[in-house]
Amino acid sequence: MILRKEKVQSKDNMIPFLTFDAGHSHLVPLLSRRNDTESPNETYCYSSARGTTVLQGVTFGGVPTVLLLDVICFLLLLLIFVFIRRRFWDYGRIALVSERYYEVTESTSVLEEPQPEEGFCSWMVSAFRMHDDEIYEQCGHDAITYLSFQRHLICLLIVVSMLSLCIILPANLSGDLLDKDPYSFGRTTIANLRIGNDLLWLHTIFAVIYLILTALFMKHHVGSIRYKKESIVKRTLFITGLPQNASVTTIENHFKEAYPTCIVQEVQLCYDVAKLTYLSDERKKAEKNMAYYTQAFEHTGKRYRINTKPCGQFFFCNIRGCEREDAIDYYTGVAQKCMEEYLKEEKLIYDKPLGMAFVTFQRITMASIVLKDYNACKCQGFKCKGEPQPSSYSKDLQISKWNIKYATYPQDICWDNLSIQGRSWWGRWLFINLLLFVGLFFLTTPSIIISTMDKFYVTKPIEYLNNPVISQFFPTVLLWSFTALLPTIVYYSTVFESHWSK
Repeated sequence: MILRKEKVQSKDNMIPFLTFDAGHSHLVPLLSRRNDTESPNETYCYSSARGTTVLQGVTFGGVPTVLLLDVICFLLLLLIFVFIRRRFWDYGRIALVSERYYEVTESTSVLEEPQPEEGFCSWMVSAFRMHDDEIYEQCGHDAITYLSFQRHLICLLIVVSMLSLCIILPANLSGDLLDKDPYSFGRTTIANLRIGNDLLWLHTIFAVIYLILTALFMKHHVGSIRYKKESIVKRTLFITGLPQNASVTTIENHFKEAYPTCIVQEVQLCYDVAKLTYLSDERKKAEKNMAYYTQAFEHTGKRYRINTKPCGQFFFCNIRGCEREDAIDYYTGVAQKCMEEYLKEEKLIYDKPLGMAFVTFQRITMASIVLKDYNACKCQGFKCKGEPQPSSYSKDLQISKWNIKYATYPQDICWDNLSIQGRSWWGRWLFINLLLFVGLFFLTTPSIIISTMDKFYVTKPIEYLNNPVISQFFPTVLLWSFTALLPTIVYYSTVFESHWSK
């Protein structure tokens, strides 16, 4: 690569700039273009940011090299996936449904073993042959929604690609701003069109067309989604804003006085069960591990020893402080300890009220009457216009601070997250989403990643390589990595936000 400094003579000033000669490419800043009515001897080409060591032009922009690498990586990942699927067939699914599977089959004498797939890539044929109804039965509603979204994206990309190849590409090639070099990638871009060329409007028009097409495809996708019924219990109301010392009797008496026609069937107060849930989960994990090593001992006659320290599975030698322990004895002790702490915490649970309650009425109409009465209280400024039905217990229960809505099904409630509320919940939500915004908006842009690395002199040793593997394939791999991690990031961000319902 030859680095050459040139100057373009203009009517008012001299504009210095850098050009890069790499193979057949000739790169100069796009801003140096002038109208075709000016001097015909000016040099017109394009280049990337001045002074950067990466993202530089190579023969045909490095597109063939990067495309070949992308295809090779795709085939390699596909082979790895096929091998894993073939070698460890269905282990994940069996692990997920094992408890329910064996509970259902306890009363039967013969277990129906699932049959493995025949052929190395037979699953690919099945993926194209399966109908949406079959996918829905095996994978659920979310899989149908995801596949529908992917189908719409594929159709949109096909339409955009066809329009770009059939209309935009010939329009760019018709320009004469750059050299007639078949190895020049710039001839296929808008940089090949002179200022004042009417074909420049074609890019603006098609940008609007692509935006409209995207909106139409996404609207069609949203219209095809079959929404599930809202998982709420019409007879039960979820009340927040209760005082900590509120009792079941006080709440029942309040509704009897304020709403005589509404019969309260049951009142359940909410308590902080986060630690209780944690101890229960840890005990179940210990019992499962104990059952596994007990079964292994019965089959092999050997008692296994494990390193119980954090990351102990990565250490193969016994050092002082990290001695191995008998697995069955260790997990038996852990299960007993968790059970003892669980029983102690269970006695203290009623001393940790959350100021929430589930109130179940006899009929749906009764619950709707109470809900409408509280929703009729419309706030204007700092004062509320209208008050719910009072009672002699209204002052003690602070009914003006209540928030009432229909309750969610018990299985859809995250009980251990109910203790996180108010400012702590909103602060957690704001912090997590701010991190997501910074990470996903900035770090998923390859040019920003590479330019940032360039500022810290990470890419200086490869300054003179001008290799498409470094300048263009590396950003693509980074973008793929972020894309692959995106579902996991979204899942854990939702978990850390500690929502009250699923």
